[in-house]
Amino acid sequence: MISYKPLLKMLIDRDIKKQELMKLAGISSATMAKLNTNQYVSLEVIDKICKSLNCQPGDILEYIPE
Repeated sequence: MISYKPLLKMLIDRDIKKQELMKLAGISSATMAKLNTNQYVSLEVIDKICKSLNCQPGDILEYIPE
């Protein structure tokens, strides 16, 4: 399973609200909801988030064996 907890922690650490990330990265509220519930999002979305937060994919997601 892929978890986006590192992304949510990064947002807290950088004092960035989810609404701000949506504007910065150009992602929809539906996509943000998927991130909040660890559902599948495309690599295009991961790319947009990494560009806007200046980070690597490993900084915003983690693999958790089931």
